[in-house]
Amino acid sequence: MLRKITPYLFVAPLMIFIAVFTYIPIATSLNLSVREWNFLSPDMPFVGLRNYEELFDSREFWNSLWVTTLFAVLSVPIRLALALLIASYLISETFVSRLLRGAIFLPYVTSTVSIAVIFSWVFSTDYGLANALLVKLGFERLPWLQNPSLALGVLVLVNTWKQIGYDIVIYIAGLQAVPRELYDAAAVDGGRRLHVFRRITLPLVMPTTYFLLVISVIEAFQVFTIVSVMTHGGPAGATDLLVHQLYRIGFVLFDIGKGSALAVLLFIILIALSLIKSRVIGRKVHYEA
Repeated sequence: MLRKITPYLFVAPLMIFIAVFTYIPIATSLNLSVREWNFLSPDMPFVGLRNYEELFDSREFWNSLWVTTLFAVLSVPIRLALALLIASYLISETFVSRLLRGAIFLPYVTSTVSIAVIFSWVFSTDYGLANALLVKLGFERLPWLQNPSLALGVLVLVNTWKQIGYDIVIYIAGLQAVPRELYDAAAVDGGRRLHVFRRITLPLVMPTTYFLLVISVIEAFQVFTIVSVMTHGGPAGATDLLVHQLYRIGFVLFDIGKGSALAVLLFIILIALSLIKSRVIGRKVHYEA
């Protein structure tokens, strides 16, 4: 009997951790999403689907969903393309390559708040480095974080700079797993570099690309800190991503029921996106035996 339960005892701490910090919060959010609560009142009356109906009738929700989708569409392809390109140049085991890997990975493990504050200074209209460079080049200053057409692009840039180090490290691992004999055979056959990259490298790193695509989309839909520090969802809602709106509804307006409903909708959106990517892209992923 002890031999049978020993494996379960080893995984019990992890399962308890996952239950306490994942499954129980999900169940609690589902329960709160159909109730009305403001943190202070002891009563939590059942209101059914009213919170969801108010969200669907809210222009702010649809704007936030559009902005979040646009943020993901702009940031994820740029991140993955740049990460694969840079990883292809840093795959060699030289001192310079290893040094650059560490330097590029450093922003990923740096505090997001610190990065957001620094880039707030960089893109400041009055004294920012970006505008100082524009003035030196003879251009006018730009209101980077006050212009609805520019603010989201700045957030994409900052998020890409912070997250791309992780993508590069994963791509390097995927590229190192590609058999060297394939490149040698292509060189013997006179294959051009671009042709070899398209015919050998891209198909064989598709599992890595698929993994990073799933992770990157989930991360893009959960961006909060850089929005909260740099733009507060403005200007005019141009950077009001879903998680920031969730925070505003739940912890600023104290509408916990509606905030929980938005959290449930975000969870459903991410599950749906993962299933779609699994059906559309997952079938095309080539795995080596």
